Amino acid sequence: MTGKIIDGKEFAASVRAKVAEHVTRLKADHDVTPGLAVVLVGQDAASEVYVRNKGKSTLEVGMNSYEHKLPADTSEADLLALINQLNEDPAVHGILCQLPLPDHLNEELVINSIVPEKDVDGFHISNVGRLSTGQKSMVPCTPLGCLMMLRDHHGSLSGLNAVVVGRSNIVGKPMANLLLKDSCTVTIAHSRTKDIEALCRTADIVVAAVGRPEMVTGEWIKDGATVIDVGINRIPHPEKEGKTKLVGDVDFASAVEKAGAITPVPGGVGPMTIACLLANTVTACCRANGLDEPDGLTA
Repeated sequence: MTGKIIDGKEFAASVRAKVAEHVTRLKADHDVTPGLAVVLVGQDAASEVYVRNKGKSTLEVGMNSYEHKLPADTSEADLLALINQLNEDPAVHGILCQLPLPDHLNEELVINSIVPEKDVDGFHISNVGRLSTGQKSMVPCTPLGCLMMLRDHHGSLSGLNAVVVGRSNIVGKPMANLLLKDSCTVTIAHSRTKDIEALCRTADIVVAAVGRPEMVTGEWIKDGATVIDVGINRIPHPEKEGKTKLVGDVDFASAVEKAGAITPVPGGVGPMTIACLLANTVTACCRANGLDEPDGLTA
């Protein structure tokens, strides 16, 4: 048996199409255009690529994109002043401060200076608390993307056993809370979990978000389980000297033989992250204007 490959690129394209459709309706019916502001401090090469892609994707779905590029030595006071200005700007519905920030800036302070309703990354402490208590919140993009793919594949997740491998604040913990909200029985496994392989074999859903290349092998997977691989690791290429390759936290070759469905790396969860950022911006815009939230784009 070989599992169904969940195509993240294709699924992300369908999410972006839904976002674009909703943006068109907001403009036509309410004369409202969602706006996303992205703040980049310094010149981290990977961050610059992300910001460029986010800006391009924002414009492609018909939203307004506001990019603020600041020098690496920007003071905390100046960065907080800019975020305060964006907080108060009615044309901006989502604010994202690209991480990592330069060392002299306090990431926690900066994230929590964004008003929760514009925090489209879902990292503000208020959004974290609301999600964990089952209230309406902004949800981190990567776990939201994973949830959308799981709902699309399974329909209802009610009663399924889910194991989340990894306990990070960005993926592991919010993922567990989203699965609980959809009535899964959820276990979070981590580096100290005893007999982690046996635990994973009980799961109908395995979400791997641990940051260790190909840690989860086919032997860990129950026949027919759904495997969502959040990991992105660069390792030396086994066949091409001096080259590297991208792999997930799951050993795809062995896991695909056992899984009922599985996301590849690359091309699985990755493309969903920007699609869900756009979805969150539309959701934030609708909430700010007291309008119905878009179907299928929220948790």
